[in-house]
Amino acid sequence: MAERGCPLEAVPLPAEVRESLAELELELSEGDITQKGYEKKRAKLLARYAPLIQGADPSLQAESRLPGPAPSTAPTLRPQKPRPSNTRDERFRSDVHTEAVQAALAKYRERKMPMPSKRRSALAPASAEAYTPPDTSSASEDEGSLRRPVRLASTPLQSHPSVQPWLGQAGQGSSTSSSASSTSSHPGGSPAAALAGPAALAHIADLHADPPDVTTGLGQPRHAYRERPQPASGRGAPRAGSGSVLETAGGVPVNSRVSSKIQQLLNTLKRPKRPPLKEFFVDDFEELLEVQQPDPNQPKPEGSQMAVLKGEPLAASTAWPPSLLAALRQWGTTQPRAPCLTALDTAGKATCTLTYGKLWSRSLKLAYTLLNKLTSKNERLLKPGDRVALVFPNSDPVMFTVAFYGCLLAELVPVPIEVPLTRKDAGSQQIGFLLGSCGVALALTTDACQKGLPKAQTGEVATFKGWPPLTWLVIDGKHLTKPPKDWHPSAQDVGAGTAYIEYKTSKEGSTVGVAVSHASLLAQCQALTQACGYAEAETLTNVLDFKRDAGLWHGVLTSVMNRMHVVSVPYALMKVNPLSWIQKVCAYKARAALVKSRDMHWSLLAQRGQRDVSLSSLRMLIVADGANPWSISSCDAFLDVFRSRGLRPEVVCPCATCPEALTVAIRRPPDLGGPPPRRAVLSMGGLSHGVIRVDAEEKLSVLTVQDVGQVMPGASVCVVKVEGTPYLCKTDEVGEICVDSSTAAAAYYGLLGITKSVFETVPVTVAGAPVSDRPFTRTGLLGFIGPDDLVFVVGKLDGLMVVGARRHNADDIVATALAVEPMKFVYRGRIAVFSVTVLRDDRIVLVAEQRPDASEEDSFQWMSRVLQAIDSIHQVGVYCLALVPANTLPKAPLGGIHISETKQRFLEGVLHPCNVLMCPHTCVTNLPKPRQKQPEVGPASMIVGNLVAGKRIAQASGRELTHLEDSDQARKFLFLPDVLQWRAHTTPEHPLFLLLNAKGTVTSTATCVQLHKRAERVAAALTEKARLSAGAHVALVYPPGLELIAAFYGCLYCGCVPVTVRPPHPQNLATTLPTVKMIVEVSTSACVLTTQAIMRLLRSKEAAATVDVRTWPTILDTDDIPKKKLGSIFRPPSPDVLAYLDFSVSTTGILAGVKMSHAATSALCRSIKLQCELYPSRQVAICLDPYCGLGFALWCLCSVYSGHQSVLVPPPELESNVSLWLWAVSQYKARVTFCSYSVMEMCARGLGAQTAVLRTKGVNLSCVRTCMVVAEERPRIALTQSFSKLFRDLGLPARAVSTTFGCRVNVAICLQGTAGPDPTTVYVDTRALRHDRVRLVERGSPHSLPLTESGKILPGVKVIIAHTETKGPLGDSHLGEIWVSSPHNATGYYTVYGEEGLQADHFSARLSFGDTQTVWARTGFLGFLRRTELTDASGERHDALYVVGSLDETLELRGMRYHPIDIEASVIRAHRSVAECAVFTWTNLLVVVVELDGLEQDALDLVALVTNVVLEEHHLVVGVVVIVDPGVIPINSRGEKQRMHLRDGFLADQLDPIYVAYNM
Repeated sequence: MAERGCPLEAVPLPAEVRESLAELELELSEGDITQKGYEKKRAKLLARYAPLIQGADPSLQAESRLPGPAPSTAPTLRPQKPRPSNTRDERFRSDVHTEAVQAALAKYRERKMPMPSKRRSALAPASAEAYTPPDTSSASEDEGSLRRPVRLASTPLQSHPSVQPWLGQAGQGSSTSSSASSTSSHPGGSPAAALAGPAALAHIADLHADPPDVTTGLGQPRHAYRERPQPASGRGAPRAGSGSVLETAGGVPVNSRVSSKIQQLLNTLKRPKRPPLKEFFVDDFEELLEVQQPDPNQPKPEGSQMAVLKGEPLAASTAWPPSLLAALRQWGTTQPRAPCLTALDTAGKATCTLTYGKLWSRSLKLAYTLLNKLTSKNERLLKPGDRVALVFPNSDPVMFTVAFYGCLLAELVPVPIEVPLTRKDAGSQQIGFLLGSCGVALALTTDACQKGLPKAQTGEVATFKGWPPLTWLVIDGKHLTKPPKDWHPSAQDVGAGTAYIEYKTSKEGSTVGVAVSHASLLAQCQALTQACGYAEAETLTNVLDFKRDAGLWHGVLTSVMNRMHVVSVPYALMKVNPLSWIQKVCAYKARAALVKSRDMHWSLLAQRGQRDVSLSSLRMLIVADGANPWSISSCDAFLDVFRSRGLRPEVVCPCATCPEALTVAIRRPPDLGGPPPRRAVLSMGGLSHGVIRVDAEEKLSVLTVQDVGQVMPGASVCVVKVEGTPYLCKTDEVGEICVDSSTAAAAYYGLLGITKSVFETVPVTVAGAPVSDRPFTRTGLLGFIGPDDLVFVVGKLDGLMVVGARRHNADDIVATALAVEPMKFVYRGRIAVFSVTVLRDDRIVLVAEQRPDASEEDSFQWMSRVLQAIDSIHQVGVYCLALVPANTLPKAPLGGIHISETKQRFLEGVLHPCNVLMCPHTCVTNLPKPRQKQPEVGPASMIVGNLVAGKRIAQASGRELTHLEDSDQARKFLFLPDVLQWRAHTTPEHPLFLLLNAKGTVTSTATCVQLHKRAERVAAALTEKARLSAGAHVALVYPPGLELIAAFYGCLYCGCVPVTVRPPHPQNLATTLPTVKMIVEVSTSACVLTTQAIMRLLRSKEAAATVDVRTWPTILDTDDIPKKKLGSIFRPPSPDVLAYLDFSVSTTGILAGVKMSHAATSALCRSIKLQCELYPSRQVAICLDPYCGLGFALWCLCSVYSGHQSVLVPPPELESNVSLWLWAVSQYKARVTFCSYSVMEMCARGLGAQTAVLRTKGVNLSCVRTCMVVAEERPRIALTQSFSKLFRDLGLPARAVSTTFGCRVNVAICLQGTAGPDPTTVYVDTRALRHDRVRLVERGSPHSLPLTESGKILPGVKVIIAHTETKGPLGDSHLGEIWVSSPHNATGYYTVYGEEGLQADHFSARLSFGDTQTVWARTGFLGFLRRTELTDASGERHDALYVVGSLDETLELRGMRYHPIDIEASVIRAHRSVAECAVFTWTNLLVVVVELDGLEQDALDLVALVTNVVLEEHHLVVGVVVIVDPGVIPINSRGEKQRMHLRDGFLADQLDPIYVAYNM
């Protein structure tokens, strides 16, 4: 882009008008003037020239702006024309790339994106200094140059995109407002409802709205009506209490701001770029990642094979000294007064000028001190060849130069490093590794610098993280010893010995030392002298870091060889006065200057009003980062402005350098024989395939690069393939530049392996013949050789990101991002781009610092525009775009961004962004193929298939009941009331129950006769006071205790049907009371039995605010009912009569009551008695909720049936005394104990560290034979194992802890019991599970999931695994629904509406093939059976049942079945701040809700980590990440997550999230 793409160039404007225009541009770019003001003033200035401009031929203007297509495929390279002098001087050059960005954004302007919502407190403004001049804009490890500074000038894009309402004209409300503040401006307020229109009001929804599929594009038109499918599972009782919500026609609940955002997201997602899926065979459970197929149309190199390019020979000039030290000695003795180095302070004044005499004498002094005065036990501390660290600030070149030459004279190897500022500097640990690997024990520094270093308490310099122990030596004059007259150093500074070591940081952040030999050092000085035409006594202005790279080679080494005078401009001065270097060039009449693009860019900003500077003395302006593809715009803009101040175009000399090969190429002025400069306009698309093409069709997507001159004297250069064997590239192919030169470095110090691959590369021809007998050094620069043998560099290997099959350069992407309103938004242009590997491919991450004054709206708009620009220009998606507060990214030593440290923080989740946008839907195109459901295979074919494959049908059963009990007394009794009467008669004083409080004291007990008498009193009250007849339902609303048990048997005594209900929580009536009311109503209870306190609560004013208290049935309190003997105890006419109702809310949020007959109740007690060997002499400790399921049976039924003593520990008491349960187990020597997962978790968390204290209190768990966790879910293996390990110290046997399994249709299917083999654990392949297959793998193998069996199948219980859809029996290698047949199955659901279809399906299912006679109950849980090697009591091989998860909770995604618990386990592992997590789907979006246990500023770190881990481990794209406070995810009494309640809360916008991120 040699010519400016500006129509003004068609008309010559007077100089003063151009000057005014430039000032205007600058004001706009710095934000001193608004866009509107700028346009107004600009129009005024140009008014009289307007007709001329309008008259210009637009086609010509377009031509001048865009490079035309080239006739051949070779790159268009043209000599640089002298630039017309009338171009405007301005800060941002409007080159073709800017127009590309503009055009890309114009194309996308109509598309809207939903903003993430954020809680206000999470928006705390980060402190950052007020506006300061841009100090850096680097995407690389160096100080960083502003990549391609350009500005978008298109006016329409300045306006904010108006959010298009998705519902009529409903008010949108600010997306950023706190989620808690629901005002009527949000959809769902009255205006929205009013405007929704009668059509939207016409249908009522069940929250299963169905938006278009995110993964395939936009789907149907937004307002089209469509059939919405019912929930896929046919099971589950009607969902009570999920209030119906109004929906819009698009299927979004009206009262939901969150869901409207999701809908907006869905409507705006563009079709992801999916490559066509290749048809290949996929075994059912082998998920193959989609392999990126090469594009048949991609450009391929067509040129001939390149030849090795040789530079001019290195002239052996007799005038050159034989070595660098010889030169120093010569100048130090013959020209002692000649100036060598001038140092400046931050005011720009010269603080010190070092002469050659001073340099020589001070270096000698230092060498003598190092060699003779540093001793330990009379031995010299240093030997020749030892490495010494040089720690000097960038403001002290004088002391550094003395130290460097002093080390060379003493035959020591200097290792220059940065001054550590804090103990935790970015990259400090890697520098420590470098020092350790180089064996550095001594560090040289100055007095001032040493005082500024962090100190330990002893006053010594602190030890930095990862650093070896160092001795610090201050080398100021007063600390050195003058050598005797006759002392001369014996330094041999020629040959292959190491002269110095320069550090280099790689892409991954590791730091290595590049060892440069004496011979290379001398050759480099000679080659630079020849290439740059340096002469004695010339002045060089150096703005670069003098400790490394070109700053060291030109400013410290070559300058001394040629007796030059160097004026060193420190970084601190440049920050204060960006023009300082130009002023010094002018003041010292410098012939050469050494700068970076950034320095040129800064000086453009500051040059207004500087009329008196002249650059006419310069013959070379060396641009050290000229190899950076975007340095061209800084060079052009600088030349534009300073040409009028005497700067000649041929003076600008970009060069290419790297630590391994030192200077690779440098442009030479014509008087030194350099050819005219050239530039190449290359197609980005071609470059991404490694091919050089001129962009013919898409003229906007181009990269313009300038040459970096010719190969160095005495060097040979070739370009080789980046990967694999180093074959020579073709002439139109981009590869890695390799150099063979005597100036190249020798090795990575101490690292032989990588040294060989980098320093000893042998390039070969296509035929495989080596091109040279000498090895080449890889430079890490990507480029090609152009005409006139000029070298072009298009990027660095370190910035290379391979996405799919295409290569992209980080610098290019930074440049495109910077073209999107750089000054308005990005703080000082600080942007970092790097790639992370997710799902075996590179994913691009862009992190930018935002200006402190940027609003939420601005930032989101900027992010979405950056995405669009990168997508359009580079044809690649950005995986994650994160914005961080100003000044928070880790800095490299000279202020640039420390990329590897930034990447590390991103991956560890400690970047703390203030805004995040993830785009996995568009970026991830290599997901495995979605599973296609096979055409229905009939159940008969399945059985045959299993038989042929030798698989057994998956069925198992517990022991037979009939063989087990003949003499058992209790067998005579079919009814529990009879058992209680019999016990009250035969063993009246035998204690049955014992209730403990939080202090461990017994608050109440019940013997057989006491319980019998209490029950009689309750029965009398029910018949007389409440006038209830047999069969009436009675709700028992009691706290856990003996009143509940007495009331239960009282109901049975008078023939009523008890329904146990958890009492409402006094502090949380609003959520707990409606459930109580619902159970009372749904169970048609005629009376409520309770205590006085709860009765007052049920009728209180607070209760009246939540429910209608007038509709309660009769409420009786049983606290002081009179002692009355019951006339006769009710005897049911048959065992099938209803005994009690068991109501429970399932994990899917469904309230279901099941009917338990007397026969089932007795059979349940009998099975548990036999399995756990319960006898009257036993004591059992129970810490469970007594309201439903197995908890209720163990609390109320089993003691009466078996006669054992139950020690009851109410779980609420543990809140004030966590150790109560374990203490009770130990105190009462309980062999058997039951608890819930929530109790186990409380103990593990609260007591894990206190086992020693418990032991001193006498807690001993060695009595426990079995400790069972009562649950209706997959065993939580991690929790049970950690519990076992924690309390092993208290004597808990290793095998004691086990789990049980029950569900609504049968509350106890498995119980470990006291006899029988130990529970077994297997490892299954998670990928196979997604396909309903079971494949066992070894422990620790990838994708393995440990599952433990849920206890032994109870006596009398039969289990079979059936196909969820065909209802046929399955083999033991399949996952299917667990069906159970047993005498204690519940007899059906109790529902008011009597949905017989549902009931028949669940309680009387029959197999469709095989044994079609047996009646089974469907548990609604998926699991599998495995025959183990163990034998049970009867000598048979033991069959283990493994529960995988609830069928209702599984997520059907991409044709596969996922279990929420597996995804949640991955998310919890992703970051230490994740306290809990729950997932659910909303239509086809996977929503992850994460509880944050940390600061709100950590919230956004989780978004990327959660998305990454779910992609990596489950091959799923997360649609929405919701970050909430701890305790938001609802959990039931058994400790199970209520995911459906959470889902309803999310859609109704009731979660008050900290942050909601919508992944694009």
